[in-house]
Amino acid sequence: MFPDRINNLPAFEGPFDAFKLTAEDCDVLFASYPAGTEIAAHSHETENVGVVTQGELHLTANGTTTIYGVGQWYHIAAGTEHSARFDVDSAEIEFWFTSS
Repeated sequence: MFPDRINNLPAFEGPFDAFKLTAEDCDVLFASYPAGTEIAAHSHETENVGVVTQGELHLTANGTTTIYGVGQWYHIAAGTEHSARFDVDSAEIEFWFTSS
């Protein structure tokens, strides 16, 4: 789903498939999700910002589900419990900021 330069980055070790680019105070993840992927409710110490590059993201945070399509950005504040669902093959670029 991503160009070779990105596909050759180190693999992210977590509950979904992604390639990880480490930057100062931020990890950048190039993530892909097969149709049917569900990520259970959880939270991060990081502030997360992302953009959908293929498919769509069903993101639930603070009791509200929002559907993000290609080119749409989302934001999850540090410590916010959230879950995700991908009904179709999807991909996104995620920025996990470790400081504000």
